[in-house]
Amino acid sequence: MPFVRAALLLVAPWLALVIRLWLAQAFAIAGIAAMMHGAPQGGSGLLAVVAASGVGVAIQAACPILLALGLLTRPAALALIVQAQLLRIPGVAGDAPLYWTVLLAWLAVFGAGALSLDRLLARGAESVAVPGAAALLHAADWFTRYAGPLAQLALRLWLAAELAGLALAGLDVTPAMRPGSAAWLPPVPPMVAELAPPAALAFAGLLTAGLATRLAALALLLLVPLGGAAMAGEPRLSWALLLALPLIHGAGPLSLDALIATLLRRGTREPDRSALPHVVIVGGGFGGIAAARGLRGSACRVTLIDRRNHHVFQPLLYQVATAGLAPGSVAAPIRGLFRDQPNAQVLLGDVSGVDTAGRAVICDRGRIPFDFLVLASGAQHSYFGRNEWAEFAPGLKSIEDATAMRRRLLLAFEEAENATDTEVQRAWLTFVIVGGGPTGVELAGAIAELARHGMAQEFRAIDPAHARIILVQAGPRLLPTFPEALSREAERALRHLGVEVQIDRSVEQVTAEGVTMSGEVVAARTVLWAAGVQASPAASWLGVTPDRAGRVPVGPDLGVAGCDGVFAIGDTAASLAWNGGLVPGLAPAAKQGGAYVAGVIAARLAGRPAPRPFRYRHFGSLATIGRQAAVADFSIVRLRGAVAWWLWGGRRTSPSWSAGATVPW
Repeated sequence: MPFVRAALLLVAPWLALVIRLWLAQAFAIAGIAAMMHGAPQGGSGLLAVVAASGVGVAIQAACPILLALGLLTRPAALALIVQAQLLRIPGVAGDAPLYWTVLLAWLAVFGAGALSLDRLLARGAESVAVPGAAALLHAADWFTRYAGPLAQLALRLWLAAELAGLALAGLDVTPAMRPGSAAWLPPVPPMVAELAPPAALAFAGLLTAGLATRLAALALLLLVPLGGAAMAGEPRLSWALLLALPLIHGAGPLSLDALIATLLRRGTREPDRSALPHVVIVGGGFGGIAAARGLRGSACRVTLIDRRNHHVFQPLLYQVATAGLAPGSVAAPIRGLFRDQPNAQVLLGDVSGVDTAGRAVICDRGRIPFDFLVLASGAQHSYFGRNEWAEFAPGLKSIEDATAMRRRLLLAFEEAENATDTEVQRAWLTFVIVGGGPTGVELAGAIAELARHGMAQEFRAIDPAHARIILVQAGPRLLPTFPEALSREAERALRHLGVEVQIDRSVEQVTAEGVTMSGEVVAARTVLWAAGVQASPAASWLGVTPDRAGRVPVGPDLGVAGCDGVFAIGDTAASLAWNGGLVPGLAPAAKQGGAYVAGVIAARLAGRPAPRPFRYRHFGSLATIGRQAAVADFSIVRLRGAVAWWLWGGRRTSPSWSAGATVPW
């Protein structure tokens, strides 16, 4: 049942955490015992020497801590497996290391789980400035993908062999198979040992074949006493954790369970959804995808329309624009995100209007009828009425924008290298970024890093480090949505990188030759726009009056007044759901809005009461400044410098996709 599987998957990270913490404390206690009784005994002479050395002691002390934190879990687990199996640890029962080894092997194959530093730091490893980080992540994923099914099979066979040994011993078939007589079989917990031989054989057969695995594991797990003297604590908890693994994760692909599930899927006829209510979502950004995913289990058809067939992770577009990332690193096919959602369809199309009376969306594919409509069409660049500047000062909203900006940046250095006139060369080496918000700050820092470090010693006629990078802000400070102290820190960090920060300077003219700022003409062949955005024309589609930024006014349920069943979210909507103020145009706001609207529609479809009015919860913002510093505002906690940068690196995620512009939480 999907609900049961979803519930078990929610428990899986907590199970991994419990296993890690339990093993960490067990090895920590064993380490203390070893230090009190002297060096560990057993093993080869070389192994004993290594164990007694400073490196061995350091590993013995550090690995339990790493395991508890979920940091470098795989190598820590492998090191502890060696310690558990090849060294005799004073004060530790002879059976315990075998339990430890099996659980450690599971962690070595599948990793630490979601509640770990490994998972936190793995997000963004594709682009983090640590050599080999992405390769290590891919290697770990590859190992889990191919070794995981074998590990699940091995665990089932190991448990089945124990039960089979119990049954054979009870039938007096072979005393040699008595539980605990083989080094690779642990003693069966006393309550399990009371199983009748036929029952033990039946459970062994089910586990071996991988048939009804979860039910078999649950039945065996219920035989473990929750307390009392029937079992010692070590075997009781070990047996429970071992059985919880197939209970939660299932039998794996090498099982009859997986084969039967595949045959059932092939034999199941796709239900006729044509009569179900139709929900149309315009826009494949964070908000649109959240809305579509939120309707996964609802009795409706979902059609998501976007002019592009890929979802863009906009927070990292500036890295594509500054040659730090490849375009494929920040984009994912929208269809792939809904591969396992049967009620969702993705349509490539360009929407041009909405017929509210006829309940249809108008696009280049024709008219698409809807019962519910969610407008998540995002925003576009705003030049404040000077749209002619767009030709000379491109913005950054799409993959096409990012690749065009990258080409413009790289060609500027090439033109400067080939220029023979000093003034022309200086103009090509002058870069002006208009707008001191998060995008402008990140662009300025990344260009400075590119010029001063990324292109070192690549040119002969010019020195890229001498490039002039100007960040222009019309307001009194950078990052106006951040606390003033963090704005000052961002300005200080940018100046340290060599960026000229121009505060309280308004741009009056932009041409192919440069910009005019507060009466001053600056010769610059590369001007980039990060000063403002304008909502999509959704308001004109609906025939409603927009606010100054072109957004559609919405009510407490994000519905559009006078348009029943029509909702607007994200950059498209003007919602007073942030303590009475406008919800910011950030990805988390779009995601929260999309999930909320999905809940409203699902409630209507099911005849349930509507949820409470939408309220945006702001968990903080992050903005990077080059590759060495960042600023982070989490209301109570404010971070800056390298600590904030590492946090930002950990919060970034590959296209599976969360976070938002400036990667706010």
